[in-house]
Amino acid sequence: MWELIRINKRKSLFVLILMFILLVSLSGAIGAGFYAADWVTGMLWGAFIGVILWAIQAAVAYFAGDDIVLHFNMAVVVTPESYPQLYNIVEEMKIAAGLAVMPEIYIVQSSGLNAFATGIRPEKTAICVTSGLVENLTRDELQGVIAHEMSHILNRDVLFMTFAGVMLGTITMLSNVMLRGTVLANSNNRRSRKKGGFSGGHPIVILIILIFAIVAPILARIFYFTISKKREYLADASAARLTRYPIGLASALQKIAKHSSVDFVSKITAPMFIVNPQFSGADEDSLFSASTHPPIYKRIEILTQLQHGGKVSLENYQRIYEKELETSGLFSKTSLESDKSEAVRTESTEKITESRKDVADVILANTGFKILTCECGLKIKLPPSDLRMKVVCPRCRKELSVSGETAPKAGNDGNELVFTRKNKNSWESFPCQCGKFTFQLSPLFRGTYAVCKRCGTKIKIEYPE
Repeated sequence: MWELIRINKRKSLFVLILMFILLVSLSGAIGAGFYAADWVTGMLWGAFIGVILWAIQAAVAYFAGDDIVLHFNMAVVVTPESYPQLYNIVEEMKIAAGLAVMPEIYIVQSSGLNAFATGIRPEKTAICVTSGLVENLTRDELQGVIAHEMSHILNRDVLFMTFAGVMLGTITMLSNVMLRGTVLANSNNRRSRKKGGFSGGHPIVILIILIFAIVAPILARIFYFTISKKREYLADASAARLTRYPIGLASALQKIAKHSSVDFVSKITAPMFIVNPQFSGADEDSLFSASTHPPIYKRIEILTQLQHGGKVSLENYQRIYEKELETSGLFSKTSLESDKSEAVRTESTEKITESRKDVADVILANTGFKILTCECGLKIKLPPSDLRMKVVCPRCRKELSVSGETAPKAGNDGNELVFTRKNKNSWESFPCQCGKFTFQLSPLFRGTYAVCKRCGTKIKIEYPE
């Protein structure tokens, strides 16, 4: 797989260089158009400003790009205390992929079925899924999707996709500036000269610059899709190796294809998803649907044949890929020689037990809501603005403690903090000693320890007899 990662980096770097040249050329053309009297100086200044804009956006993407994407999609973090099954699946795939750092897990409240991975630095990556995906997939299907996104992280796809997205956004922004400047100059040429707009250069030169401003974003988008399209096949093949159950991902893709739409998705982030959410229900053979992702039915057919073959390997996937697409292979000879064939495993008997209400509770708990379960069975959800220490159950009128009295206490050794659950079949919350974090234990949590995300305090969890 390291050979595959190396080839991916080399190809992606080549495409990024092409996009960078296109960016510098476009910004230089804009500078030449605005300063037609001295077009050489204008071109140099335009190219310089374009590089500065890209550098600023790239720096933002490197240090906070993943946080911006997750915040834009209104994602909330998932902890092992609140969502143990999903956390367990991601942890399994992290171990299978051999990643050194566990990706953060996020969930988005959406009825659509979709997922994506983000993160430029290897030590800070994230996998985000929609609530609809968790509610409607089996464990094997969800594992296939997580393995697909984990493969994007393993192959370093998210790194290059993020930087390519930054370049595409910069080129599109500069192109819009160019075209709007032309319209403004044509509407009032004299005023435009005084304000430093287009200075009325030769019409042929202006025409060439305008054509370039229109064509540049199209070329950039083609380069961008060149990076993303083949990588979906690579991630599918890697996911099949990680799970040893290709039909799980194939079945998930069938469901996702019908309901992949997600709110708050931009043209830049849409290709990051396992299925482009902007073309939910679109014709798979259409130009727009196929431009960002390969046809879903082709991906499903390859995975299905791989399952029926009984052995999972890159060589078997490539053989089926070449047969179905009538094109050259995905992997180098070195990658195929170092790969090992694994037998297809049987279907998992474990079921996803979280219901739609459980998913909603996880999202509420991670946005600051306190969830209390009364002995009568009624669940009470208090917003972060509610600072009451005690509440009265509206059904049985019993007084419930919100915080403080349920804080963990020292164990028998006097050092280790211990929290004893009163009812393991209901939500329970308690504050950390740092006062900056509240633990939310869901009914599905069966761990022996919980760790504060603020101060790192480790608290032992005990259960009633």
